[in-house]
This record gives sequence, C-alpha cells and structure tokens, in this order.
Amino acid sequence: MNKIKIKSKDLVMAIAGKDSGKTGVVERVFRDQLKATVSGINICKKHLKPNKKSPQGGISEFPAKMDISNLILVCPNCQKPTKVGYKIDNKNKIRICRKCKESVEGAK
Repeated sequence: MNKIKIKSKDLVMAIAGKDSGKTGVVERVFRDQLKATVSGINICKKHLKPNKKSPQGGISEFPAKMDISNLILVCPNCQKPTKVGYKIDNKNKIRICRKCKESVEGAK
C-alpha cells in the first residue's frame, strides 16, 4: 500500500486536472481509495429535485474526491509547493519540507 503524505487541514495545490494550479485546504482523506476532498478544487454540480428540504429544487455544488497523486503539499513556511520528507526526532516521525527543511506539522 502506498504511503499517504497528505493529511486533513493541509494546504495543497492541484498539479493535474481542470483545476491545476489552484490551492485549497484538504477537508477529508480517504486512505483506502487514495483520494481526498479539497475545498475549492474539483467542484461538481448536482441537480436536485424539489423536496421538503428544498421546495424549489436547484443546483448544489460540492467538492468531489480527487486522487492524491494529483495534489502536492504547499509548505506553510516558504509558501512553495514541495514534496514531503521525514525526520526522526526523539522517536517521533515528523513531516518536513524538502525545500526549506522546516517542519510542516506545527505551522498549520
């Protein structure tokens, strides 16, 4: 199984698809499917029939699942898209930015 290096509440950038270049915050990660939902990226529309909740019906917009391989982490320290590295510090595994070598864990 592949290692998922993106967690929820991370700032990410889309590197592929119709929204490539846009940034957003990860809302939820689906580990078994290797997908994530990101606010503001991969927005889909759903047409709703009239019902008790919405008597007029209408069109609702929601972020659809996006493959993890199409996302890259944006470092909160240097504000650049970067790959994620790991550093072991006092028996704790910490995610670090590969460009500035700073931790991306505590700077959310």
